[in-house]
Amino acid sequence: MLQYIVLFYISFINLIGFAIMGIDKQKARKNQWRIREKTLFIVAIIGGSIGSILGMKCFHHKTKHKTFTYGMPLILVTQVLLIYLIQYLI
Repeated sequence: MLQYIVLFYISFINLIGFAIMGIDKQKARKNQWRIREKTLFIVAIIGGSIGSILGMKCFHHKTKHKTFTYGMPLILVTQVLLIYLIQYLI
């Protein structure tokens, strides 16, 4: 049961990460109010890093910002390492 909850959460938060990248890109094109960068990073940190990275690539959004091009993959690598440590060393 816990596996399904975790799978649902990871799927949902990655969908959110992907969507907010697309929404922010649309808002940038229309010169409208934007989603804060802090929010984009928080979504990635709480598990949406894959969706955020895919959204960056798909929508060509934040790809010129080094904090995003290096930060998002760094978050993903950190998450993978933490999962590995929790799974195999604890």
